[in-house]
Amino acid sequence: MTRPYLALGRAMRLATISRGTSIAARPFSVLRQIPRRHLAPVFLANRVPARLFSSTSISSRPSGTVDEELFAKLQHEINVETELGEHEQIPENLKEFLETSQFKLNDKDGMEEVELIRRFGDETVRVIFSIADLNAIDEKLDDPSLYDQEDLPETGELEASAKRGASTETRPTDEDEPEYEEASEPAYPARLNITIEKSTSGALQVEAIAQDGMIIVENVHYHPSVELATAQTAEADWERRGRYVGPPFGNLDEDLQVLLERYLDERGINTALALFVPDYIDYKEQKEYVSWLKNVKLFVQA
Repeated sequence: MTRPYLALGRAMRLATISRGTSIAARPFSVLRQIPRRHLAPVFLANRVPARLFSSTSISSRPSGTVDEELFAKLQHEINVETELGEHEQIPENLKEFLETSQFKLNDKDGMEEVELIRRFGDETVRVIFSIADLNAIDEKLDDPSLYDQEDLPETGELEASAKRGASTETRPTDEDEPEYEEASEPAYPARLNITIEKSTSGALQVEAIAQDGMIIVENVHYHPSVELATAQTAEADWERRGRYVGPPFGNLDEDLQVLLERYLDERGINTALALFVPDYIDYKEQKEYVSWLKNVKLFVQA
């Protein structure tokens, strides 16, 4: 049985220690008596952010802010191009050429190059062209250096012309004014890589341009083997570059030029081909553009 006065004495000593002694000076046994509930909030506050960060999954992260706007714009462009309908069916004039020219068309979706191939006796005639030529023309038209000021009249000439016009009392009637017809826009040049192959005699390679219904020959090369003329390797390209290719076509004797042009004409390298190639480039470029829009839209949507 505890005596009352002893219990009272212990209580008074503990009270004296708590009032007169700082925490730093208290013995370790006294510090251990601090309740844990006063320390717990400090550790909990430090641990909460770690638990929240680790619980965030990658799939719940938001997408870019422009995704929806870009998707809508792509869909709009697809709708506009689809309404035109120029890429859905091959035009009749292109069909007619393929049916009457004996050329077989090799056109792979997603590729820039197109190949026309036919047989002529024991020869194989290949014509390769690319829709990249159309994009190259667009880039040239955007070149500001094409629009120089050389042909524009000087300021003094303009002022003199204005004075002469002001001194004239009567103006010509509409009947007196010359009529100007709008000039038709010339077709863009499409490059042709033509090879005429003989299995035992090598190949002729012709560099030409199809424009305004004409085949314009630039160079005629001879290769001792078909493989050298057609191989798409770095080694073959290096060997072709090192070979003598002959003079430019325009430097040849005129009679020789005429005979070579007739030689090509007999093999289907003619006006009909020169009209077909630019039109087919337009058709294919439009088709590939719509396909590109759809592929980009699907990627953005994924």
